[in-house]
Amino acid sequence: MALTLTDEYFEKFKTTVYEESGICFNSVNRVVLEARINENIKRKSLAGFDAYYQLVKSNKEELREFLDSITTNLTKFFRNESQFVSLRQVLPQIAAKKTAGNRVIRIWSAGCSTGEEPYSIAITAGELGGALSGCTVSIFASDISLKSLITAKEGRYRKDRFENVDKAIVERYFDVMPEECVARDNIKKMITFDYHNLKHPVTFKDLDIIFCRNVIIYFDAESQKRTIDRFYEALGPAGYLYLGHSESLFGMTTNFKFNKLDDAIVYTKGI
Repeated sequence: MALTLTDEYFEKFKTTVYEESGICFNSVNRVVLEARINENIKRKSLAGFDAYYQLVKSNKEELREFLDSITTNLTKFFRNESQFVSLRQVLPQIAAKKTAGNRVIRIWSAGCSTGEEPYSIAITAGELGGALSGCTVSIFASDISLKSLITAKEGRYRKDRFENVDKAIVERYFDVMPEECVARDNIKKMITFDYHNLKHPVTFKDLDIIFCRNVIIYFDAESQKRTIDRFYEALGPAGYLYLGHSESLFGMTTNFKFNKLDDAIVYTKGI
């Protein structure tokens, strides 16, 4: 039987999560935190919340595993398809502005989870072919969950992750097995996967595009503002920012400009 998370331990675990990741739990999503903690307690055969809390606070590997358990989300390829439709317009425009000494389109997939997003970006670029005017595409994909990054690097996905994706496209970029699809080198080579915590400063400069979808919705207002400001500094002139459909910069003081490309909302950095 699942244990009921007391207010005392909700505050303790909530504070730990916020301090380590910037993710903010409240009364609305408390049930999610409680469920993940209960799963971990049961799996480790612990006595209760105090035993698990002490373990998490005293062991860095347990802390990382705990954060993994609450940040891993199920996603799929080409989620929010309208954004990838707009990306097909944006990429050739960026390529056309690249000079002879800089023929690389640099993209960051921030909070990439298990990798469906960066692979979808890579496929979109691959399908454009000559429309990119000889430019190459380099995608840095990061997440706070090491478990998710392992899955992303392997590039092995159940077929249900490709819901509504054209079969011919899947076969161009994946080896299709009876139960799963395995990413080929033609898209793997575009992507570098690595750990990054969005609570920490960013070292990137002059990026062309940042995807950070369905991530900052879990941050409080202060962390959202700090993250968006860092994205602004990381982008080059006229760079693009894609957020999740349920996320917005409305009401936030920022220099990003609101744009609508067909059915997709995209934010751009002013020149």
